[in-house]
This record gives sequence, structure tokens and C-alpha cells, in this order.
Amino acid sequence: MNKNICIIGSGSWGVALGIHLAKLKNNIKIWSYKKEECDMINNEKKCMFLPNVSIPNNIICTTDFKEAIEDTEMILIVTPSKAVRETVSKFKQYVTNQQIIICSKGFEKGTLYTLNEVVEEELPNSKIGGLSGPSHAEEVSIGIPTALVIASKHQEVLDNVQNIFMNEALRIYTSNDIKGAELGGALKNIIAFCAGTITGLGLGDNTFAALLTRGLSEMAKLSIKMGGDPKTIYGLTGLGDLIVTCLSNHSRNRRAGILIGQGKTIEEAKKEVGMTIEAIDNIEIAYELSKKYDVEMPIVDSIYNILYNNLKPLDAVNQLMTREKKQED
Repeated sequence: MNKNICIIGSGSWGVALGIHLAKLKNNIKIWSYKKEECDMINNEKKCMFLPNVSIPNNIICTTDFKEAIEDTEMILIVTPSKAVRETVSKFKQYVTNQQIIICSKGFEKGTLYTLNEVVEEELPNSKIGGLSGPSHAEEVSIGIPTALVIASKHQEVLDNVQNIFMNEALRIYTSNDIKGAELGGALKNIIAFCAGTITGLGLGDNTFAALLTRGLSEMAKLSIKMGGDPKTIYGLTGLGDLIVTCLSNHSRNRRAGILIGQGKTIEEAKKEVGMTIEAIDNIEIAYELSKKYDVEMPIVDSIYNILYNNLKPLDAVNQLMTREKKQED
């Protein structure tokens, strides 16, 4: 049976998910913050972030929360992580019994909450899940085979997302470890930013492999300390997402890191990439979480000091390479 689904956010990932779900004969309403993006979707059947795809007719876009949410059965949150609480606080009055699926990745500054914790606080009576995994919008929008994970404490949410989303182009696995899945999705952006930085410095494959492996170790240690299942970080929402984000030119976080490695400032990198760079929004938070949970994360420390304490990227690499001797963990 076809579903009526609301997507909050008209960026590349929100639109890509909308296109996928529309192809499966669901009726999609997208809420957009910007009228020009809304008009382009409705009138030109185009998305400025996905210029090579056409928007199906069963997708409509609106700037009105009530219109977007009314008569829907599921709400997908696909906004930048830093805007999640503000956005949910504006639309929660229209939420009835819809399942809430968080498709954004990141943390909330100040509280250091995961996005699931933010949404649970704003919508305490809703059934919530998180959709995560290795998934570039550019590929999902054109049906390239992709595997994701829906994580939730509610079996009904797991079953619904699998039934609604799955086809030959998108495989959905389920997990009860929403904490671990969220942490993998948020932390991998930071390691991908670091991977971009060493690429911008012109370093080699050996350095890249070391960075990914030791970065995954840091992700695992923090995730486990914060209550994530140790297995989750080595699955699609951790290792899988880390690989795709570190290696692909589709990755905004990697592209931004390359620019930093080439000597650009944060503001110059943001301007050149032109879209939300979750790593930049979340590096400071990951640094604070490592201190709060007493987890040694030298790679996170290094990129924090590059961005906020004027450490030169090559000096950061040298510091990492000359740390005290230790056994691999």
C-alpha cells in the first residue's frame, strides 16, 4: 500500500530519498526552508544540488510545515544537524502519530546530544528511528545499489522502514543500536575531513590507510564508551560509511578537508564547497565528547587544533607520527 511521507529538508539527501520513495509509488511532500528551492522542485522538477536528475510528479514541495506534515504517516528529518532542534520545535505542533526517521548525521552543540536524543526530547511520545549508512545522494537518486541500516528501539519502525524503502536499488538492514548507528554516522564525517586534509597535503596511500584505520579505532572507543554496541561501528553505519565518505569525490567533508590541506581557511572551504559540511559543525563537539568520556582521540585532537589553534596540517601529521610507542588497540 502506498504511503504518504513527509521529508523535512530539500537538500541533496532529502531530495534523493524523496525520489527513491516516489519511484516506489509513495506520495512525497518535501518541506523546504528556501522558497527558490521549493519553486525549482515544483515548477522545473529539478533540485539545484542534483542537477542531473528529474523530480517525479508525485513529489511536491512546500515552505509550510502544516501542509507538509498533514495527512502523512512518516516524517523524515533531513536537515543539517545544527538545525534539527530548532526545526523540530517549529513543526512538532503538527505531529500526530507519524513515525519519525532521522536521516541527518551529527551532534547538538552545547548539550553534546546525539540527534536521536534531541528529537526524543522534543517529541517524547513519538516512535523514532535513525537511517544511516554509506549513501551518497548523487548515487541513491539515480538508483545505484546501496545498503543502509534503520536503527530504532521500536520494532514497528524497523519493519515499516524495511517494507517502505526496500527494492533492488536500496537494501535496508535493521538494528536496535540507535546510539551506535548515530555515533558512526556523525564521527565518520570528521575522519573523512581528516582524510581529505592528508590528500590535500599530497601524502600517499600508506598515510591514507593509516588514517582510516586509526580513525576507526577512535570512533569505536568513543562509541563503546557512550553506550554503542561494539559490533555496530564495524558495520554499514560505521566502517561502511567511513569508507564511502573518505574515498569519494561526492563527499563534502572530504572536499573541505582537501581545501584545508591546501592552505584554505574554514570560511574559504565552506564557500567553495557550497553545501553543509557536517564535519566542520561537529569537530568541536567530538573533541568535547572525547574529554567528557576520557577517550584518547589523537586524530580528533589534531584536526581540532588545525581548525581552532592554528596548528599547521603537516605539523599535525608529524605530531601523530612521533607519539609515544604503544601497542595497537
